[in-house]
Amino acid sequence: MVHAPPRPPAGAPRTRINLYSDTQTRPTAAMKDAMMRAEVGDEQHGDDPTVHALCDRMAALMGKEAAMFLPSGTMCNVVAILTHCQKGDEVVAHETAHILTSEGGTHAALTGAQIMGLKGPRGMFSADDLRAAIRPRTRYTPPQRLLEVEQTANIGGGAVWPLAQLNAVAEIAHEQGWATHMDGARLMNACVAAGIAPKDMVAGYDSVWLDFTKGLGAPLGAVLCGSSEFIGAAWRWKQRLGGSMRQAGLSAAGCLHALDHHVDRLAEDHANAKALARGLAQIPGVVVEEPDTNLVFFDIKDAGVDVATLQARLIMQGVAVSGLGGRVRACTHLDVTAPMIEEAVGLIREALAA
Repeated sequence: MVHAPPRPPAGAPRTRINLYSDTQTRPTAAMKDAMMRAEVGDEQHGDDPTVHALCDRMAALMGKEAAMFLPSGTMCNVVAILTHCQKGDEVVAHETAHILTSEGGTHAALTGAQIMGLKGPRGMFSADDLRAAIRPRTRYTPPQRLLEVEQTANIGGGAVWPLAQLNAVAEIAHEQGWATHMDGARLMNACVAAGIAPKDMVAGYDSVWLDFTKGLGAPLGAVLCGSSEFIGAAWRWKQRLGGSMRQAGLSAAGCLHALDHHVDRLAEDHANAKALARGLAQIPGVVVEEPDTNLVFFDIKDAGVDVATLQARLIMQGVAVSGLGGRVRACTHLDVTAPMIEEAVGLIREALAA
């Protein structure tokens, strides 16, 4: 079986309106300039000043003692779980969590940990759901070591966990002696939408990471934060997995630029997502989930077109969307403008009518 990503279909025009994912963002001219001017060293050797500047700033932003720069958010999850857990341990997460659905089974393959998936609307579970999942501590059951949450919840529609709910489940986990970990791929979207400072949003979590390649628009990089002891131990897994880099300051400079210039503007993406949802809701046969942030999920079954057919029709018009769980997902980001939203609604209407 071939696992390499497919290339664009022959004859397809250049994608003009890329709603496939916020991972499709391209670095701005100003970000590229900041990257080219970065002071660099050898990150693996510990002497890249720009990486240190990014990690120190991220630790302070998240209210943690230390931080580590990694190539990707998936690697952040893998390193964190490898550090928190041993073989045979159990991680408790939502059944649609990225660690279960989108990381290639790496936690079973590499950590030897199993994941218990909890149900709950919009990618979230309640304190009562979590209490019901606590296993008796006997030799017959796996040791439960870690609670994992995803902020925002991707397959949940980009939903924002309410702070009280985040804190409630973290408190239960800590009462049980578990560690807590937050997949913060779109954490800043949640913070901007809720008006809550990052350090307050993640206060109940022992480890947390932020992805810079989504709405923040950097070409590479994520930062994992936690206690000094946790990050110190995580460095072994960073090394083992090939996450130790060389002149990584080039990429870290793009992340620093994003923190300075691309956080507050996430509110524009959220406004564009709401405008997209309003437009889509007016198309016959389309059922739209109201977005919290920059992800718009919509169902087209009643329009008589399947997701793959809609994608194929749109790509020939220079528009890209993704499909998840039988639904269409459209993602707004810094490369998508308000006029593009209006045009995309019209093209989606035409593609469904065809």
